[in-house]
Amino acid sequence: MAYQKVVIAGLDTGKLTVLTEDEKTALLREMQETGSAQAREKLILGNLRLVLSVIQRFLGRGESADDLFQIGVIGLMKAIQNFDLSKDVRFSTYCVPMIAGELRRHLRDYHAVKVSRSLRDLAYKAMQAREKLTALHGKEPTARQIAEEIGAPCGDVVAAMESISDPVSLYEPIYSDSGDPLYLIDQIGDPDSTDNSWMTELALRDALKSLNEREKNILCRRFWEGKTQVEVASEIGISQAQVSRLEKAAIAKIKEQL
Repeated sequence: MAYQKVVIAGLDTGKLTVLTEDEKTALLREMQETGSAQAREKLILGNLRLVLSVIQRFLGRGESADDLFQIGVIGLMKAIQNFDLSKDVRFSTYCVPMIAGELRRHLRDYHAVKVSRSLRDLAYKAMQAREKLTALHGKEPTARQIAEEIGAPCGDVVAAMESISDPVSLYEPIYSDSGDPLYLIDQIGDPDSTDNSWMTELALRDALKSLNEREKNILCRRFWEGKTQVEVASEIGISQAQVSRLEKAAIAKIKEQL
């Protein structure tokens, strides 16, 4: 990732250093064994570019880059404080979800009051319907089945459920000794491949919320329920060609935001 020389939170990002994994490990060991404040400071400064990388997918949500950066640094400091050198996990792999988790919690709290009462009510009904249908059929219902159960448009149900859901599905704690837990993403593999995957997942969820009702409806039927364009066309009363055109337009709109 290329970085432009910009000032964020009073720092010139063009002058930020980057530590190797071996350097990080050595500083972590020094800090944990001697309590060195200097080693801790070097670890923080040497990982600020990682914070900058993580906050990119959280921009445009009502908070400034400076504020997000500062929240991200809090996550970084928690990662430094709680990292266990005895675990077979690279520090950067552990650090990314800690930073993102701090940002996610902050934004969730920040935006909690912005979810409308009607959307919350619909989400509550949808969750009740999901539990009922799961118990009745022994499997997770589709979005369409939930929508039919409560008599609401599929697109509205998807939007309502998304509005109250955890935006990052990979943050399932799998180890917790003291302080912040170790998350599922830590064990997936090389951070060079996992970082982009969870960021893309997060961006995709946001992009879906920008679609209009018809676009959500078509994508819901096509990709949640696995129906063909011909089946979707028959159900909503338009031609297969129109379904194809609308589907492509919706996908293009999503791609523009990723």
